[in-house]
Amino acid sequence: MIQKILGYGVTLAIAAVAGSIVWSEYRHYSEDPWTRDGQVRANAVGIAPRVPGPIIRIVVVDNQHVQRGDLLFEIDPADYSAAVERERAQVLAATAALTQKKQDLDRQTELFRKKVNALQEYQDAQDNYDSAQANLAAAKANLTTADLKLSYTKIYASVNGEVTNLDVSEGSYASAGQQVMALVDSDSYWVAGYFKETQLRNISTGDRATISLLGDEDQPFRGTVRSVGWGIFVTDGSSGENSLLPSVEGTALLPAVSPTIDWVRLPQRFPVRIQVDSSAIGRLRIGQTASVAISHGARRENTRVIQ
Repeated sequence: MIQKILGYGVTLAIAAVAGSIVWSEYRHYSEDPWTRDGQVRANAVGIAPRVPGPIIRIVVVDNQHVQRGDLLFEIDPADYSAAVERERAQVLAATAALTQKKQDLDRQTELFRKKVNALQEYQDAQDNYDSAQANLAAAKANLTTADLKLSYTKIYASVNGEVTNLDVSEGSYASAGQQVMALVDSDSYWVAGYFKETQLRNISTGDRATISLLGDEDQPFRGTVRSVGWGIFVTDGSSGENSLLPSVEGTALLPAVSPTIDWVRLPQRFPVRIQVDSSAIGRLRIGQTASVAISHGARRENTRVIQ
């Protein structure tokens, strides 16, 4: 009898410990949301020339790191240099013409003052001078445009980052506005963590997050919640007057988050934008899979990432 009582007691103790563990994990899950559904993101900046022409020099290679202002490639400047010289000559000619018209105006003004010439001759001289001024202004504007186009033959990095998708070579003809490569902006990395709608009440701007990358789980890093998404793409085509996002067409610009299992009524997942700490920047690549755990409120420094 005593052995049975002891057996029941041990069983109850084990059940109590197990229940306590389950309850602790449940509270941790509900109060400090976590997800395995995260992805590294960054801005990809398309690089395209502003003027057309053959590429005569490429000074970077694919996947190379560059700094803002570094030269990337150069378009043949010959035609644009010639255009600058041509417009500079036009400015000189317009300047000379203006000088001549000014002298004519001064002479006609003096003659009109002495009543030697008629008013019409004075007015014609004034009109010619005004026209010469306009011609000089136009010539200077054309020279400025030509100088700008010449400067556009050298294409520089607009952000700090890594060269990617470099798919041209020297000798290729580049069209204005046609993308030649892209730069992954290394100053723009963030992590998009997709959390269930039932978890959103425990996620606030400013909460700290612990992030772990797939394949690099032993080196987690930290981040800060910057915002929580306000809408997702409606994939089921639902509509109706009570629908906040009434149609697929109406939500085309919103993030598309596919349900994990489409035959079970699961909570929708919403993107949470997390700014990563600068110490992690060199390890990140766009598209990496990440696990994210949020430390909500006073528990911010006690975060665990569940892989």
